[in-house]
Amino acid sequence: MTDPGTPVTARLVRFLEDAGVPFQVIEHAPVRTSEEAARVRGTALEDGAKALVVQTGDRAVHCVLPAHRRIDNAALRGILGTRTLRFARSEELLELTGCVPGAVPPFGNLFDLPVFVDEELAGREAIVFNAGSNEVSITMRAADFLRLAGATVCRFAGA
Repeated sequence: MTDPGTPVTARLVRFLEDAGVPFQVIEHAPVRTSEEAARVRGTALEDGAKALVVQTGDRAVHCVLPAHRRIDNAALRGILGTRTLRFARSEELLELTGCVPGAVPPFGNLFDLPVFVDEELAGREAIVFNAGSNEVSITMRAADFLRLAGATVCRFAGA
């Protein structure tokens, strides 16, 4: 890897190397949206793992869903057993993960956050995601991701 990205990128790469799972690092032009990312990576939008941090009362939760889907707020509130739910603000995201919006990898466990993964993404053969940087992505087997992230698989993605 010529550009190590960010400290989060380096930490994630070490984590995956230590786990002994196959993965590929993709360096690309900066991206702001899931659609841009799929285009520059040359991957299907459906294979993209969109990682979002949400606040429920006084706790943060890491939610990972297919890049072409949105969170179904009612379903996620039911799963988490809360009435209130909001996306983490940029400054909260930076404090919790060390990442800017759009760069957060799906491994919330690296940030001591519980990880919830939508079942549609869990059923993919491979996933691709931003790896702590808007210029570095990783592609890997979805099964390896689920195991290493300690993810809870449930249904919370809507149209």
